[in-house]
Amino acid sequence: MDIFGVFALVGGLALFLFGMDAMGKGLEKLSGGRLERLLEKLTSNRLKAVALGTLVTGIIQSSSATTVMVVGFVNSGIMKLTQAVGIIMGANIGTTITSWILSLSSIEGDSFLLKLMKPSSFAPILALIGIILLMFCKSEKKKNIGTILVGFAILMTGMDQMSAAVKPLKDVPEFTNILLMFSNPILGMLAGLVLTAVIQSSSASVGILQALCVTGAVPFGTALPIIMGQNIGTCVTAIISSIGTSKNAKRAAAVHLFFNIIGTAVFMIAFYTINAFMPFEFLNTPADAAGIATVHSLFNIGATLLLLPFGNQLVKLATWVIKDSKEDQEKENIFKALDVRFLDTPSIALEQCKKLTDDMARITKDSLFGAIELLDNYSEKREKELVEMETLVDRYEDEVGAYLMKVNSRDLSNKDSHTVNTLLHSIGNWERISDHALNICDAAREIHEKKISFSKAATEELAVYTRAIKDILNMTVEAFEYDDISMAKKVEPLEEVIDDINLMIKNRHVQRLRAGECTIELGFVLNDILTNYERVSDHCSNVAVTIIQTEDYDVEAHQYIGRLKDEDEFKRAIELVQREYCLPELAATK
Repeated sequence: MDIFGVFALVGGLALFLFGMDAMGKGLEKLSGGRLERLLEKLTSNRLKAVALGTLVTGIIQSSSATTVMVVGFVNSGIMKLTQAVGIIMGANIGTTITSWILSLSSIEGDSFLLKLMKPSSFAPILALIGIILLMFCKSEKKKNIGTILVGFAILMTGMDQMSAAVKPLKDVPEFTNILLMFSNPILGMLAGLVLTAVIQSSSASVGILQALCVTGAVPFGTALPIIMGQNIGTCVTAIISSIGTSKNAKRAAAVHLFFNIIGTAVFMIAFYTINAFMPFEFLNTPADAAGIATVHSLFNIGATLLLLPFGNQLVKLATWVIKDSKEDQEKENIFKALDVRFLDTPSIALEQCKKLTDDMARITKDSLFGAIELLDNYSEKREKELVEMETLVDRYEDEVGAYLMKVNSRDLSNKDSHTVNTLLHSIGNWERISDHALNICDAAREIHEKKISFSKAATEELAVYTRAIKDILNMTVEAFEYDDISMAKKVEPLEEVIDDINLMIKNRHVQRLRAGECTIELGFVLNDILTNYERVSDHCSNVAVTIIQTEDYDVEAHQYIGRLKDEDEFKRAIELVQREYCLPELAATK
């Protein structure tokens, strides 16, 4: 092989790896997170978990990606370690599907049907269809399909180029002698392990081995131990991803490693022991792509069948090797759901953010309601609890906000990009509401310390205002948690009425002040409460508009509110809300 042959080999390898990566990412985007949600939810039965692991890996074409995802789920507490075992085993079976796809390149025959089945025949057609979808279609789903087709075509083109580049090596004795070195089981396993660890994909390393088979210089005796090593090498990705995670996440990576090591050890010992007494003649036969796929599949299916009944023992072994420290036995950190491994799957990352933001909204609501209760029944202990809740809400904003910025740096669909903006906007509003809750706590403490009491009229008016604030916050939290657009549309009419209530109470306070029925000091406290109430309703309005924008990405907040106020239906809604939250004195005059 001359220097140009080396260039052709390296170029083919680059195309092969790029095509595999592009196809996998396209498949992942097309799934829209549905496959990952299956992994999250349907893992109670181990056989079902194996099937799911096989399905997901077969679709996204990467056992490493599936296993890394599982490590993330275990780290965040979504999945138990015992549930992860079946998926890890299934991932090993699913990864063999790639080798069968690649084996299509070895199909030979003169019939039209056989020629059509060769990737070199249909890959250009798929590439043409894919590039048309990418260039001329606006639908994101069609663009993802285009990416998959182009990725597959590039992958097969790279495979063919690698095969063509190494084909002349069949007549080079030195190359044959090097390959024969790997017939030694230990050297062969090390070669497969190192190659897979470097490129971090057993599917890709098996594909490279299949490409080498076209030389006819790779006997099954050499290919078999290399395949065994490749299965161990693929564990490196999960091990690297588990660095800095919880002990259970590290154990998930360890289960993957132990499964492959034990399966390989049992297979190699049994196979070569039998071979010593009854030599397998096929070991000296040149391997082909289909033969490699067969060995790869038989090993992984056999290892799964052998070790599936011992899943709990694998968990115990991982727990024994990676022991708990005292710190690890403490309460799991709620923010572990924001696992960096999910960043490669933005739809799942955003689901974790949404769950935490839902929690943040509920904590914010509880803190505001708690602060309101302090106005009538002050407790220093309760105030400290509310201060801690506000600190926690601040932490939510920092953690979720920082994570969302990382998600935003990824290649996102339009829907996911809008979700990022919605969540970033929402966490800011929830945090501001919790700040206002703390301000109300300050007012409650001042009322308690100065023994201030409002007039009967002011108390009754404040009760109406408080009911309106509680209702608007309840509406907003419910609309946000369940993405309920119809509920979100009820927020703005109430917000408009709250503005009116706020202004009327302030005007009535001025009248009472002039009449000597109220003091300036009490007025300052009342004004603080009214201002914080009004700001809370503003933030509720902001959140509601972001929810409504999920129905129409192009709607702009000020335009929406301006347009809304001109609608007859909105005006009728205002009238209904005004009657429901009518201040006492006005009610008496009607």
